[in-house]
Amino acid sequence: MHITEGIKIAFLSLWANKLRSALTLLGLVIGVAAVIAVVTFVNGINGYVATKIFNLGADVFIVFKNSPAITNVDKFLEAEKRKNLTMEDYAAVLDACKHCEWVGASINNPSGHVKYGEQSISDTNVRGVTPSMVPILDIDLTAGRMINDTDVRNNSAVVVVGPDITENLMPGTDPIDKEIRIDSWVYRVVGVGKRKGKTLGQTLDNYALMPITSYQKQNGSHESIRISGKAAASGAGFDEAMDEARAVLRARRHVHPGDDDNFDIETNDSLLSIWSNFSGTFFYAMIGIAAISLVVGGIVIMNIMLVSVTERTREIGIRKAMGARRGDILLQFLIESVALALLGGAIGVVFGIVIAKGVTLAIGMPSTIKLWAVMAGVLVAASVGIFFGVYPARRAAMLDPIAALRFET
Repeated sequence: MHITEGIKIAFLSLWANKLRSALTLLGLVIGVAAVIAVVTFVNGINGYVATKIFNLGADVFIVFKNSPAITNVDKFLEAEKRKNLTMEDYAAVLDACKHCEWVGASINNPSGHVKYGEQSISDTNVRGVTPSMVPILDIDLTAGRMINDTDVRNNSAVVVVGPDITENLMPGTDPIDKEIRIDSWVYRVVGVGKRKGKTLGQTLDNYALMPITSYQKQNGSHESIRISGKAAASGAGFDEAMDEARAVLRARRHVHPGDDDNFDIETNDSLLSIWSNFSGTFFYAMIGIAAISLVVGGIVIMNIMLVSVTERTREIGIRKAMGARRGDILLQFLIESVALALLGGAIGVVFGIVIAKGVTLAIGMPSTIKLWAVMAGVLVAASVGIFFGVYPARRAAMLDPIAALRFET
């Protein structure tokens, strides 16, 4: 039997039993759609995290009292007992890091409350910074000026705000030189930041930047700061910059030779590596769940094909009586099984992409369609069709033609 004829017979058989075929496809469609959606989300989020969240650059490092990347409870509790990083530590790193182009210090409160007149906004990321943090964080303005060294020296009550604050609290008003309240403290707006958009549905534009000394005056100096360094050159210069920062901090914090650091230094690569490990675990867990749907879909295909063999026993007997070989019968039913699986895979790919893009439009979760994921989805579906279609096809091929002709349904 020519393969083209087998494909034609397969689709005619599927069309003749439309409802049964549709129900048979359901498990496979769900499985493939889940795989495509998960791969699309994971790729999209990984790319977004790399470019938007941990976009520190290859030449930037951050020193923490305790790294936000710590996931072990015991290590976290141990890190909480460490001494705070202080402005004196920042000044020491600034003086000692000869391979650093910029050294900055920052401290933040992600749940600040901002009020202007009778309007207010919550969950504002209130951050105290040194002016040197601006080139490290690549902050741009649309109006006014940035925090400067004079503001830091004088503990000036000035602030640069994000566009969410100006649009929600003072729409249609020039915000420069207006006074706002941040957690009950009065600050004068001197600048407005450029819009950054959203990350995973959360705005990046609800923030307030103030001199780090003003932040400490308002909140007390009991919080640990973060020290950021931007190397003057990548490669060896970056490694030497980190070594210089590590050496001066170990000396200031009395870390004995051979002992572990009592602070953490993270880079863009180390943070991304931790995120990749987390997203990889999530990816494999979801793929495992989706695989269950694929197995269930494959079992359903096998059962339906066995029913089809039973229903068409006399047809098989007639074909064999007319000269059809076992290989022809095997190929015919195998093609039907693969065609069923491929159809389910194609529908699953479409559904998976639609679901991913629908969620992206609804909540802003980034998604990226990869051609290899689409091809993998179709290939997996075909593999399921072959694997679970072999037994019914072989059973059809092994039927005795005399017994098949006498079979009564």
